[in-house]
Amino acid sequence: MKFPKSFRIPAFGLFALIMATSCVSRQEVVYFQGLDEAQARMDNEQQKNLRIKPNDQLTISVSAPEQVAALPFNLPVIGVDPGGSDLGLSATGRQQLQTFQVEKNGTIDFPVLGKVEAAGYSQEQLAAKLKEQIKVYVQDPIVNVRVVNFHISVLGEVTRPGTFEVQDDYFSLPQALGMAGDMSIYGRRDNVLVVREEGGTKTHAYLDLGDADVINSPYYYLQQNDVIYVEPNKAQRQSASYNRNAGIYISIASVLVSVAVLLTR
Repeated sequence: MKFPKSFRIPAFGLFALIMATSCVSRQEVVYFQGLDEAQARMDNEQQKNLRIKPNDQLTISVSAPEQVAALPFNLPVIGVDPGGSDLGLSATGRQQLQTFQVEKNGTIDFPVLGKVEAAGYSQEQLAAKLKEQIKVYVQDPIVNVRVVNFHISVLGEVTRPGTFEVQDDYFSLPQALGMAGDMSIYGRRDNVLVVREEGGTKTHAYLDLGDADVINSPYYYLQQNDVIYVEPNKAQRQSASYNRNAGIYISIASVLVSVAVLLTR
């Protein structure tokens, strides 16, 4: 069997065509290009501090050289079983600090001190504020504040999408992607969506991780309950419209055509 001359494609030409269509430019996959030239703004430190919001859950512990004097400023420690249910103070289960609920008006109901404004403060700022007020009653108090409902969700073209608990005082977008196993090769690095709720209103921003100036975005450092969505690139969107094995079939067909061309020469 002979193919028409117009149908005969040199094998090296077919190989070159396949390679040309499969190449991905450096600009599409490399993070933080131009980092040496990027200049972080002076307010970057403010951007990365986690801010306490209404409905947050806080653990606050107060200690002092005279621990007995600090006891009235601490909520009772409770025991919980592995399933998470309350076992009471006499239980032998795991010990856990009770949490303070930040009310809708931004305050917490703190032992002895009463209503204390918490929303809008960083964890360090609220700890310093409480320390100043407790110093009236306790000598050399030590106050630790932690937001325990700091969770972020990572969706889309990442290796392990899901919701993750964050332990750090501040947490960046690249760290969130690292928790999710980084983007797949099909994720758009120039259009990462971050959705945030501020003051009861949903806000969002699209970030280009290929541009080093992304570190200056107020969305670069994440807040509690932020949602990150990695959009699929054009190739992945197109592949959704046909059989996932189509690429394999095309490759096999290309090899067979090349072999047929060489045999009929």
